[in-house]
This record gives sequence, structure tokens and C-alpha cells, in this order.
Amino acid sequence: MPDPVAVNSMFGRIARRYDLANHLLSFGLDIWWRRRLVAAVRRHSPREVLDLATGSGDVAFALNRGLAAGTLITGMDFCAPMLDEAERKKAVLPPDRQAQLTFRQGDGLALPVADESFDAVTISFGLRNMADRHRSLTEMRRVLRPGGRLYVLEFSQPWAVVKPFYFFYLRHLLPRIAGVVTGDKGAYVYLNETIEEFPGRPALAEEIRAAGFADVEAEGLSAGTVALHSATR
Repeated sequence: MPDPVAVNSMFGRIARRYDLANHLLSFGLDIWWRRRLVAAVRRHSPREVLDLATGSGDVAFALNRGLAAGTLITGMDFCAPMLDEAERKKAVLPPDRQAQLTFRQGDGLALPVADESFDAVTISFGLRNMADRHRSLTEMRRVLRPGGRLYVLEFSQPWAVVKPFYFFYLRHLLPRIAGVVTGDKGAYVYLNETIEEFPGRPALAEEIRAAGFADVEAEGLSAGTVALHSATR
């Protein structure tokens, strides 16, 4: 399991170049993945949303733009430099949108939030960095209201036909490109290792059910390299 101290330090080092690296390394697909997530959340019209492991806030901002006016969004992360980047981007939003978006520090294994506080919880490319996935999922369930929805956007295991090419890219090309962009090749060696070790759609769906969720669904995106899971509390 990931070491929380090491993960926090790693994300702190790459915070300033994180968004650019994501766009380049995914060939811009990260924008489309977020749109799919926002569309799924929008179908259930939540009033209050927690975006966990928000990082520099890209998903929180996408939710802020894509959900109904008046929807309150809290972006939460345990890495302070990432939240500094999110606050910097928030400062240029129109005042009404700023008022609907809050960033705060918090640990995904012990959320500083009361029970049944949110209608939806989203987590994008952050679950694999949790030191204890089951504990993190049960915390997400705890802070959801009855009938609330969980959305997990995460890397997954690709179709067999693309797997050799995909893993070659992860192991050999991605760290080198990321090293040039962020100056921290080692951080992306860690990230590609966590992607390779992460469970596929059926196995993650079982983990979500084991945390007490119902109506678990999974949709593969981009040849299965990414999956969007959703579930009901």
C-alpha cells in the first residue's frame, strides 16, 4: 500500500506542473474523462458534492462549471501545495462561482466531515494512492446522505490487445516525458507502478460493494485504461 508521507511529499513536489503533465501524458484525454464524470454526476442533481483527492482542483472546477447553479462543491486533499494551486485558480473565477466552491485540507482515511453531509462524492485518480482503500471507501460512504452517490474515476486494466503497448508507454515513455515536464521522473515511476497494480473493473466493483455500497456500475473508457465506477449509499 502507498506510504502517505511519501505520497504527500511527491505530490507537493510536482504541484506546480501537475496540470500540464496530466494534459500531455494523457494526450488531452483527461479533459474528456472529467466531462464523462461531470455528466454522470449531473444526472442525479446533487446539491452538495465532495471532490476527494481534489489535487489542484481540475475536477472540482469541472463540477463547478457543469452542475446546476447553486450546487455547493468542496474540494478536499491532504497535500497543501496542491490546494495552494487550486486556490490560485479559484481566484480568477467569477464571484458567484467562487462562492459555491470551497477547498480544504483533509485525509481520505479520516475525513474531517460529519456523517451524511453530501449528496455525492467524487474521487478521480486518487483512490489508488490511499493507504487503505477499504477504509477510504467506508469514509466516503459515511459522509454520503442516504441515497447519495459515489463516483470513482480511476485508471484500470486495459483491453488485452492494447495492454503490451500501454504498459510499454507507462514503464518507459511516461516517466521520461514527465521528468522533462515536472523535473521529477521518480514521482511518475511510482505513479505508473500504482496503475499497473490497481484492480480491474470487476475487482474494484467488489471492493466498493464490500464497503457497503449498492447498485455498483462500471464503465470502461479509452480501451479500458480508465474506468468510471458509480454506486449508491
